[in-house]
Amino acid sequence: MSQQPYTRLSAEEKFDLCLQRFPALQKMENVHSEQLRKKMQFKSLDTEQIAYEPGWECDHFFMCLTGKTRVFKRSESGREILLYHVNKGETCVLTTSCLITGQSFPANSIAEQETHLAAIPANTFTELLSISPDFRSFVLDNYGLMLSSLITLVDQIAFDRTDQRLAKLLIKLSDEQGIVNCTHNELALDLGSVREVISRQLQDWESRGFVRTKRGRIEILEAEDLARHTQGSP
Repeated sequence: MSQQPYTRLSAEEKFDLCLQRFPALQKMENVHSEQLRKKMQFKSLDTEQIAYEPGWECDHFFMCLTGKTRVFKRSESGREILLYHVNKGETCVLTTSCLITGQSFPANSIAEQETHLAAIPANTFTELLSISPDFRSFVLDNYGLMLSSLITLVDQIAFDRTDQRLAKLLIKLSDEQGIVNCTHNELALDLGSVREVISRQLQDWESRGFVRTKRGRIEILEAEDLARHTQGSP
């Protein structure tokens, strides 16, 4: 695989990158793999560029090669709740659902950073889904994984307190040093809350020595104490 920047890769090299990101596609029969290679397109999104809005037609099956998109629902009042991220090596469950059912996209999707996508036209997607068992398994396996994450989100919203969900999110986002590089507002958006609620909770934890907050950065000091909040302990 070439080490050149993505923008300098040829179409063949981008296809090779797609196979690297999605190794299940390497199992396809040669005739189906060749069809995929000929029909595959490559699209790019700038940071904050809109990928989808509610009501848009889904005319491609997208696979994320680099970067990350954010899929969310927005209320009439402007409140947002994160549904999921699509990271490199992942597909979008809502796009898959729309292509299978013929429905329009039901949410918002934007690029959180420069993002490059492999795109399969809808008619090619439908044909390969019908004739290639390996492609069908790839699509349905990814669909099942993302659907499971959505069910987990529903469970958390329905049954977990905000402090539990915040603790889980901090632990998930923290690096090996316990650092979370997020603003209070970004955390609030991910949790479908508001910045003031998140800031109050973080201030409480900071006063108790669990975390240390700085501008755009949160340091977890007592991971075990924070982990207890994921189980609902005060």
